[in-house]
Amino acid sequence: MSKTRTKAELTPRVIVQELNRYIIGQDKAKKAVAIAIRNRYRRSLLPEEIRDEITPKNIILMGPTGVGKTEIARRLAKLVSAPFIKVEATKFTEVGYVGRDVESMVRDLVTTSIRMVKQQKMDEVRERAEERANDMILDILVPQHKKQKKEEKLVNPFELLSGNGTFNQSDDASSPASEAESAEIATRRGDIRRDLLAGKLEDERIEVELDDDATKSIGVMAGMSEDMSIEIGNIFDGLMPGGKKKKKRTMKISEARKAFANQEAQKMIDMDEVNEVGIREAEQNGIIFIDEIDKIIDNGASHGGPDVSREGVQRDILPIVEGSTVNTKYGPVKTDFMLFIGAGAFNVANVEDMIPELQGRFPVSVHLDSLTEDDFVKILTQPENAIVKQYTYLMRTEGIEMKFEEDALREVAAIAFQQNEEDENIGARRLHTVFEELLEEISFYASDYDEDTFTVTKGYVDSVFKPKDSEKSYEKYLI
Repeated sequence: MSKTRTKAELTPRVIVQELNRYIIGQDKAKKAVAIAIRNRYRRSLLPEEIRDEITPKNIILMGPTGVGKTEIARRLAKLVSAPFIKVEATKFTEVGYVGRDVESMVRDLVTTSIRMVKQQKMDEVRERAEERANDMILDILVPQHKKQKKEEKLVNPFELLSGNGTFNQSDDASSPASEAESAEIATRRGDIRRDLLAGKLEDERIEVELDDDATKSIGVMAGMSEDMSIEIGNIFDGLMPGGKKKKKRTMKISEARKAFANQEAQKMIDMDEVNEVGIREAEQNGIIFIDEIDKIIDNGASHGGPDVSREGVQRDILPIVEGSTVNTKYGPVKTDFMLFIGAGAFNVANVEDMIPELQGRFPVSVHLDSLTEDDFVKILTQPENAIVKQYTYLMRTEGIEMKFEEDALREVAAIAFQQNEEDENIGARRLHTVFEELLEEISFYASDYDEDTFTVTKGYVDSVFKPKDSEKSYEKYLI
């Protein structure tokens, strides 16, 4: 695995190298997105008056499904730790029609950004939160003070009236311990703490009380979108006696530590700061991937019906891409400097069929190549998340070491490529279909297999797909 790089170290060449670890080919597309990301860094170094004049150069990726359009954008966002969301253009409709509001993509991005920043802030205080969590677990295992029994606190009300009794306000009041008892408790706590930190008590089960956040966010009415919901739980938290509602759970100490650490970390961070940073990250570094953008383009071949709203959707998206302010539950958010990446097959419509105003907002267009049989062989073995590696790790959990001969992988690639040619071309996704069929029997009987190694040969591939029986005999194995 490569080291975490700073933004200064992420030159276009380095970005392409990192993308090559997961994506085969498509060098033009990788180069285009790498330049767009680097320009963001360059822009951040400029004086403010110049910086505000430079906007991102949005990109359209054109190519059939399964060639890496979404994966390039997703890996890019992960590489630079940028807020990222993928939306389907066909989910949006023109204002007045039934469908999602186009502004919801910005709200979703802001929510994602704030969630990312919150997690980063929590990671920064994780060590202190875990220390506090261990203290809380220790208090459960060995309380510092003995609890008074409830029956010991019951007092005759007539004694209270006569002044001979006392009134106990809390059922959880602790009795003062003697010096000997205090020393015994301290010794006991020290022993348990050592075992706790040494990991000797991880599987022990304890009863814990956690903040109940299950009903924190409640929609006012059925069907209301998430960004329109009112956080009723937060409103009433300060009004209800005793603060937040607690819930009791029984769990292992290892699980309790995670739950307590997460709870304490959330208390340690400033949510106002998180929201502020999250909005800024969404505005300056957010990436919105609009898939199937070609489906909202009317090529003029048909009129009426569903096509009526296509141009309307484009005109609704235009101000978002052009730069506008969207109201969210976290406050107003500007879209001027967000990076938009449109993607589609464009096998019917063309980019030139897009309304001119929107077309001008996507100045960079890149064609992605269809995958070849050789590409399929590389996809099976070379990426860090290659299909062969995935199945090797899965079978290793059953004690079986999988081996794949080169001829076998070439045969798998040939079958997948041929199926794409004759049926619907779904790109690299076809490899998953073929591999699932190829290893179905192995996966089913893996736990009963006597040998510790299984080698997939070309002969085994032929036995599964039987290509000699008929020119298209493998079709019954593929969907």
